[in-house]
Amino acid sequence: MADALLFIVLERLSSVIELQLRDELTLVFGVDSEIQSLTHTLRSIRNVLEDAERRQVGDKSVQDWLEKLKDMAYQMDDVVDEWSTAVLRLQIQGAENVSTSKEKVSSCIPSPYLCFRQVASRRDIALKIKGIKQQLDAIDSERTRFNLAPSRSEEQPQRLITTSAIDMSEVYGRDMDIDTILGHLLGKNCQQKPALYIVSIIGTGGMGKTTLAQLAYSHPEVKGHFEERIWVCVSDPFDPIRVCRAIVESLQKRPCYLHDLEAVQQEIQTCIARKKFLLVLDDVWTEDYRLWEQLKNTLDNAAVESRNLVTTRKESVVMMMGTTYKHLIRELSPQHAQVLFHKIAFLGKNREKEEELKETALLLSYYDLPPPIKRCFSYCAVFPKDSMIEVDKLIKLWMAQGYLNSDASKEMETIGREYFEYLAAGSFFLDLQKDDDDDNIVRCKMHDIVHDFAKFLTKNECFSMEVDNENEGRIDLFFKNSRHATLTLRNGNLNFVSMCDMKNLHTLLLRKTFNSPIFGALPNLFQYLTCLRALDLTKTSLRELPKEVGEFIHLRYLNLSRCWNLKCLPETICDLCNLQTLNIDECGVLKKLPRVMGKLISLRHLCNFDNINLKGLPKGIGILNSLQTLEEFIVSSDGLSEVENVEEAEKAEIKNKVHLHHLTLKFDLKGRGRKGLAEALQPHVNLKSLKIWGYGDIEWPNWVMRSSLTQLKNLTLKNCGNFSCMPPLGALPILEKLKIRGMDSVKYIGSEFLGLSSTITFPKLKRLSFHHMKAWERWEVKEVEERSIMPCLSYLEIYGCQKLERLPDHLLLINTPMQKLVISKSNTLKQRYRMDIGEDWHKVSHIPKVEDNLGADAAVTTLIRSFGEQRER
Repeated sequence: MADALLFIVLERLSSVIELQLRDELTLVFGVDSEIQSLTHTLRSIRNVLEDAERRQVGDKSVQDWLEKLKDMAYQMDDVVDEWSTAVLRLQIQGAENVSTSKEKVSSCIPSPYLCFRQVASRRDIALKIKGIKQQLDAIDSERTRFNLAPSRSEEQPQRLITTSAIDMSEVYGRDMDIDTILGHLLGKNCQQKPALYIVSIIGTGGMGKTTLAQLAYSHPEVKGHFEERIWVCVSDPFDPIRVCRAIVESLQKRPCYLHDLEAVQQEIQTCIARKKFLLVLDDVWTEDYRLWEQLKNTLDNAAVESRNLVTTRKESVVMMMGTTYKHLIRELSPQHAQVLFHKIAFLGKNREKEEELKETALLLSYYDLPPPIKRCFSYCAVFPKDSMIEVDKLIKLWMAQGYLNSDASKEMETIGREYFEYLAAGSFFLDLQKDDDDDNIVRCKMHDIVHDFAKFLTKNECFSMEVDNENEGRIDLFFKNSRHATLTLRNGNLNFVSMCDMKNLHTLLLRKTFNSPIFGALPNLFQYLTCLRALDLTKTSLRELPKEVGEFIHLRYLNLSRCWNLKCLPETICDLCNLQTLNIDECGVLKKLPRVMGKLISLRHLCNFDNINLKGLPKGIGILNSLQTLEEFIVSSDGLSEVENVEEAEKAEIKNKVHLHHLTLKFDLKGRGRKGLAEALQPHVNLKSLKIWGYGDIEWPNWVMRSSLTQLKNLTLKNCGNFSCMPPLGALPILEKLKIRGMDSVKYIGSEFLGLSSTITFPKLKRLSFHHMKAWERWEVKEVEERSIMPCLSYLEIYGCQKLERLPDHLLLINTPMQKLVISKSNTLKQRYRMDIGEDWHKVSHIPKVEDNLGADAAVTTLIRSFGEQRER
């Protein structure tokens, strides 16, 4: 953790100096030598921290030294961030002065009070830097007595390279899994033989996917059945030339020196022509069909009994590859897991040592983590034991602490997701829950032992506790050196904070407190929180956010979601120039936002879902160029009102927000002219997720009809009730999820929905849902020779479409990847496709899961079908 903190300080120190030089905004004078010396000392200390963190477990003096160092690192971080914020505010002030009318010359001249504050701030920062320099020198001189060894250079996460080799004695509890896999590889379970037979093993990291593939690959029956066996560790990124060369080398048992993809492909085809082979592709991550196609087309001329065995963590990979059989690998039984753990970890030691050895194993796993990920893991000690952790929230909290360093190629959010998946693959998290519409993990927990270990690493930094009238007197002991805290209030209040030293806190998460008064205590509380990076007041009884929040210059994460009594936000919130995330979801009585939100130049996520009384957004939203999430852009009679305010809509500059990935356009207009507003709100082509609610015109905006959002993956159209036909959405090249709801005037869906493509429509669509289409009667998909229609569709849901007569036969063919069909509150369809007795049941009976709410439910349907298949075999 100390190494992580020093890394952050060095990065920020370098960044603020570079910023001053680039923009000629020198704020702090007379500390050049101190800065240079600080940087040198920090780097020297970092070089030995790996050894220090290993030795702290058994050496109390090293542990105490690390505690001093961490405390000093936090102080340095506060000062450097204060310095960086002051420079950022100078930039904002300069931009405001430039935009000020030339006639108002006096407004461009800083007031004497403002000049005095700037001078005082510069002097204060300089004095803090000099004081820190003296304290750090003392800590540095103390380290020499420990003889700490230099560490290896900082590593970035690397994926393991796997091979087919396996020690059979270390495999437990996979007999049923291997029997099923072998059945498909050897042809025992095969009812059809497509051109390319693909068996995909899917599961989270560390579940044993590779082990299962190794077992199958090395099985004696497999060795005797196939003429050629090839093992390739694919990993990420998927490089077709590298994979193809690996196949050639495996087949020819010698190095391949070909570098042209065409030449390597021809070599593969020559080697496997009419042969029966098994190809294992381990650890596949890519979802890009174009990359997979370059390998897939090379394998077509082998014998039909050939098999491809794939391991992956991602459902989307399974669907993209056109999997014939998907095998979901699950956790071992507790009995098998216990045997395996003792076999590997304990090596015959007494079981009384189990807890101690588990911690030792955790230490080894932790030491193997790259430094950037160590700090992210240890921060998780701030959450209470056994609590459900929202992954998106966790990543935003990591961002707020400065743990995620973006570069030109990756956003902080992407890096945070990669770090989380790395930890999840190492079993640092459990109970992983995925979004119904996505492969991404959305919630998780930490095992009690793992949580205790994280607390051990951060014992004086992170804590969580319940507070009531009985233990208020003890809480000051926890706050003294803590930086990150979660408080759950029970039958008490926050007045005790007047006795507590909370000025060092970087994170404060207040838990559900319905029975605990909070509003009156907040102004007093806010006096002590000037170092906060993250503040979470979710579900509190908050009615008004104190204006003192504007003094939280370090604040980057503010969560006010579900504060159902919150009436307004103070204008001072707009002084938070570092704020990255503002969450006001479901604040039902909140009516308006501060006028000058354009000053929040670092804002990346404005979460404002389901604020039923919020009418419109402030005009300054257009200059927030860092926005990635704008959950609801409200177009209403009280906000952006109809045709005369098209100019105001254009000032929102939605089209120019290159970083905006998630957007909801919510229309609440009473008059005409909606199309003009919608045209002015055209998103940038980088948008990934779009929801359009309540759009009431009779014409779609041109940017919808042209399918110009080429990066769009998720689209929802809701309550757009005046349209009689669908827009040509089939031309969206990477659209994966489409939800259409409440389009009450649509009676017929046909070729207009597919678009004009002559080769493929909806090429990546996986999930398609229609809800509450009251007038919808007919849905036709007219087949055109050599045109592919929805080739990846695996999930289709029809809900509340009472008049719809039938589904397009083309989408129900046996060779499509359809995995689940849901028909609900659509009686005509239910009767037609009802299990066994429906007129068209035979058209859907091959689909693994069919839910119709009239026959058996999905689980029973699947069980009956599976039993029948076993009897036939």
